[in-house]
Amino acid sequence: MLDQGAPPQNRRTAVPLSAGARLMRRKPVERLVAEGGHGEGGTLRRSLGLWQLTMISIGATLGTGIFVVLGEAVPKAGPAVTLSFVIAGLTALFSALSYAELAGTIPVSGSSYSYAYATMGELIAWVCGWCLVLEYGVSVAAVAVGWGEYLNELLKGTLGVTIPAALSAPPGDGGVFNLPALIVVLLAMVFLMGGAKESARANTVMVCVKIAALVLFCAIGVQGFRSGNYSHFMPLGMSGVSAAGATLFFSYIGFDAASTAGEEAKNAQRDLPRAIMLSLVIVTALYVLVAAVAVGAKPWQKFNDSEAALAQIMRDVTGQSFWGTLLAFCAVIAIASVVLTVLYGQTRILFAMSRDGLVPKVFSRVHPKSGAPRANTVIVSLFCGVLAAAIPLGQLADATSIGTLFAFALVNVAVVVLRRTRPTMHRTFRVPLSPLLPAVGFALCVWMMGSLSTVTWVVFGVWMAVGLVFYFLYGYRRSRLAAEPSLVTAEK
Repeated sequence: MLDQGAPPQNRRTAVPLSAGARLMRRKPVERLVAEGGHGEGGTLRRSLGLWQLTMISIGATLGTGIFVVLGEAVPKAGPAVTLSFVIAGLTALFSALSYAELAGTIPVSGSSYSYAYATMGELIAWVCGWCLVLEYGVSVAAVAVGWGEYLNELLKGTLGVTIPAALSAPPGDGGVFNLPALIVVLLAMVFLMGGAKESARANTVMVCVKIAALVLFCAIGVQGFRSGNYSHFMPLGMSGVSAAGATLFFSYIGFDAASTAGEEAKNAQRDLPRAIMLSLVIVTALYVLVAAVAVGAKPWQKFNDSEAALAQIMRDVTGQSFWGTLLAFCAVIAIASVVLTVLYGQTRILFAMSRDGLVPKVFSRVHPKSGAPRANTVIVSLFCGVLAAAIPLGQLADATSIGTLFAFALVNVAVVVLRRTRPTMHRTFRVPLSPLLPAVGFALCVWMMGSLSTVTWVVFGVWMAVGLVFYFLYGYRRSRLAAEPSLVTAEK
């Protein structure tokens, strides 16, 4: 098509893009923002304020590492697991600064997928989005596995029964099918189908319960504190601290969940950066405090990969089953909130990718009454539920960590690229000392990725290969942006 209003010597001619240009074509920030909330058949509802956004980030983060992964990390680092939490937290902090700037500048549901689309082009955006599917979808499954462990602790303390191992553990961990993990995902699905506002209310209640539970643990656990448990602070060396830190980075996954709510926030540009930073500070402080008390109350050699480690410590310190049972009850509520909010983030990322044509339209279909992508929610929930029921926790946690670290590394690059390509754009938050701090964040992500096992890297490589095959068979052909012709100025 020709721009008929242009002078003859400066007419703009539509030309098809080359294959390479299509892969690198960027989506304008203004277009990303203008499309915010719009889906197939309806729009998302803006109903979330700063409080709800902060609770979403805390809900998606707090509890995952402490209630679930602590038992996996302590044998790797010993008492220095507290240092591992700090290192993982600092890595998250540098990336959180970049997330905060981009969330305030590009307040949409796609999170780092959308940031990459605006700065580095479609192919990189797809890679980032595919990593986010790994981050959110697989972490839902991983956390659901830990929920089943605490449910068994609760049932044992109240009714004196437990769910048989065949139905409470996945294959490879002594079971056949993890039924509790599937159940908690399906419960979260029911809440999400009611809409973002209703889900946020339920999440806020559960977040308050989990914070109260961790404060209670510290108050009781400190009574069993033994300084001798710290006598050999770093028995496995810095390599152990690094390995535990890479695993514990899984604990910080979720602080970016607020960025996935960009199209349902009342004042996204103002509230998203604040919610991201506030949630990370609260979570890191609680993690380090609880880890310090836990290792002080129980020798690190006795952490035996139990996903219900805190409840066991409470029972050992008090000599009574009541406190351990109470903590197990709180953990059941707390971990359910992680499943709820992370599942929410996954559905909104797929919503954004679907709107761009990179995944099927069903993921961007909005229910007219609830204002929620119900079909998207059902599909994602069933996938995550089956995954949780069939795969052991440790494998899930490490796979999630590597996908997250890769996505975070791209966010640190994206903030620098956008500063250079759009320096005058209004930003409600700016990363200090840029590009230095984003560069540090990128380097820390790469370093922690290098600490993960060879098996995890193989799984990640296979995952990325599958993603690229899907992109070139489906997304490349159906991309709404890349299918549009490019307008170039031709001298006549």
